[in-house]
Amino acid sequence: MYNVPKWVHAVIRTAVGELERLLPQPFIDEIRGMCDVLNLSLADCVLVNLAYESTAFCTSIVAQDSRGHIYHGRNLDYPFGDFLRKLTVDVQFLKNGQIAFTGTTFVGYVGLWTGQSPHKFTISGDERDKGWWWENVIAAFFQRHSPISWLIRTTLSESENFDAAVYRLSKTPLIADVYYIVGGTSPQEGVVITRNRAGPMDIWPLDPLNGAWFRVETNYDHWKPVPKKDDRRTPAIKALNATGQANLSLETLFQVLSVFPVYNNYTVYTTVMSAANPDKYMTRIRNLG
Repeated sequence: MYNVPKWVHAVIRTAVGELERLLPQPFIDEIRGMCDVLNLSLADCVLVNLAYESTAFCTSIVAQDSRGHIYHGRNLDYPFGDFLRKLTVDVQFLKNGQIAFTGTTFVGYVGLWTGQSPHKFTISGDERDKGWWWENVIAAFFQRHSPISWLIRTTLSESENFDAAVYRLSKTPLIADVYYIVGGTSPQEGVVITRNRAGPMDIWPLDPLNGAWFRVETNYDHWKPVPKKDDRRTPAIKALNATGQANLSLETLFQVLSVFPVYNNYTVYTTVMSAANPDKYMTRIRNLG
């Protein structure tokens, strides 16, 4: 399963009973249900869900137009893109007959890397590469830390506003490092949170009054230079500046996310969203071929 070491399989299979006890609801029941449908062992289903936790390369953008509207877009890039494109789905989570939140995920995967709580906030997660994912899992999971994508889903489900979402995403202990990008509904409600397992390393908000009307996050700390072999940041910034704040919209943001190499052979899907206009949530599966 995606070159996972045999010892990791052994550890998960040995500990699967304990994992059932430790994993929170509704996630464990959903994983168990999908295992039954897909005729897989619980251990393998747990492995699939944890494997996706820290292996995605992404570009996320949160931006404010000249009228104070907040827009949020993301590309999710993954090495197994051909496989995942066939499994990508938008999911609506209902509560009392109403849409509580929306997300984009993969069939068989209970977490969310992209989502929207209508009229409240939007979230995307980008990998922050710190070691092999199984080292993160073995080291931290049994400390009851949250998987990255599960925290996004919990935040979408439970947080009442942008500030509450930023606080939860900043403070909740995680099994691995990550970048959380959050957009709100009011002017200046946009932020990139650089996370360590224990808490925030950096909070990088929009500052439109001083000209910083967008933030671009790929998979590298924003205060450090990006490697030349994987510079998606510079083309995204150039495309945003060429677009201009006055011309920003979900459509032009999608065009920015379609500029090479922001959009590349690994790009599985592009989502653009704005919590103030939740009906305009849009995901497109991408395929350069």
